[in-house]
This record gives sequence, structure tokens and C-alpha cells, in this order.
Amino acid sequence: MGSVMSRYLVGIDLGTSHTVVAYVAAAGSEAVRLLEIPQLVGPGEVAPQPLLPSVRYHPAAGELDPASLALPWAGGEAGAVIGRYARDLGAQVPGRLVASAKSWLSHPGVDRSAVILPWGAPDDVAKVSPLAASASYLAHVRAAWDAQFAGHPLAEQDIVLTIPASFDEGARALTVEAARLAGLPRLRLIEEPQAAFQDWIFRHRSTLAAELASARLVLVCDVGGGTTDLTLVQVEPATDGGPPKLTRIGVGDHLMLGGDN
Repeated sequence: MGSVMSRYLVGIDLGTSHTVVAYVAAAGSEAVRLLEIPQLVGPGEVAPQPLLPSVRYHPAAGELDPASLALPWAGGEAGAVIGRYARDLGAQVPGRLVASAKSWLSHPGVDRSAVILPWGAPDDVAKVSPLAASASYLAHVRAAWDAQFAGHPLAEQDIVLTIPASFDEGARALTVEAARLAGLPRLRLIEEPQAAFQDWIFRHRSTLAAELASARLVLVCDVGGGTTDLTLVQVEPATDGGPPKLTRIGVGDHLMLGGDN
């Protein structure tokens, strides 16, 4: 999926609780950095944070001064607050907080494109679909990136977006659609336990053969903000003393156990 225009490799973890972005220069650099994501942390106060809480707050008419919700870029989410300030507001008025959109995105018992969140909120509360909520977090990330890297828009970088290993095809397709709605039509999905294991491999790359010398199976347990995912990896030692061959051989069922669940 490479592009001659891409200067960065970008990884986005669109989590149930938080969204996190890491990036590295595409030209062979090993210096992985976290994107500090500007967001409202109070009325009229914007600050960069390493985590973007994956929540939206839908204020009542006249509840908040629109001027106090301004972001460093134009075209923010109309009628909603996203991120840390939204989480703080939602702690005071839970019925106006959209949370766990990712869990709803994988819920086969609801129409995930229907305006159902905040779930159970009164009719006078503006609602949004799990799909649109997920797209709004990614759109915030895109705007934050573009403001920091004006000459290298996020849509033109090589992007990897993480998903639970147990997401079905419907949830995977909706995740890709959320990214498209956010202005990120070109990306690759990677399962979260595999991403975690690849990070471990990277950190132990100089001692990998020794680290896994006595292992034939690796169980990756990803206890997240909304779900738990299990992935089983087979380890085959190399005969020439090189790195072992690693093959994913199993994925656990989708467990709605973790974090707020």
C-alpha cells in the first residue's frame, strides 16, 4: 500500500476507551513517536495529550458557550465535544455522553449505522450512530495531524488501523467505512493482539531467538477497554540460528469482557 508521497508510517489504535497515534519516518527510522493530540481539556482550554478519550458529549442548547469549544483548526465536530473535556462533562451528565462506540460497532444486535447513542438517552438529546461516532474520533485525529504536519496530510501517509482480532467481517467493514468518512480512505487493518506481539518482537529483536528458544506457543492476551481478545501464535525455531518462524494459528471468540464491560 506504499505511496511515493508517504513520508510517515502511522499507526492508529482506535480504542474503546482511548485513541492513540504513533508514527515513524518512512525512510527506515526506528524512532517511534506518539502524536500529542490537541483537545479541549476545559472550557476554552486546549492542550496536547498523548491519549484522546474515545468519547463525545452532546451538550444541551445553551449549556456551553460555543466560543469556549473552539479548536486550533476549522471544521470541528458541530454540536459535540470530543476527548478529555467531553469525558469530564459526561461524568456530570452521563445521559449526554457517547461512550464505547467501538463495542457498539461490533454489536450484531443493533443497527450500527442508526443514531442510537447515547444509548437510552431522552428524545431531547442529540444522537449519533456508532459508525459516525467512530468516524468523528478519527476525523479529530486527522485534523490534529494535519495541523502539526501541514505539508504531509494524514490521508497521504501509510496508515495502519488496529481492530480486535475477533471483529467479524461486518465490524471490520464498518471500521474501514468510519475511516473513509473521516477522510482516510487508504489504510490497512491489523489485529490488535498481533500488533501487540509485533511490538514485543521489535523490542526484543536483538535477542528474539533466545527469548523464544524454549517456546512453541505464545498466547497473546489483549484485555482492552471493552473486550478481551486472545490470539495463539506458533513458534518454529530456525535451523540456521536465525529468528524463529511465527505463525498465528488461533483466535478466541469475541469476549465482551474488559474495561467498561
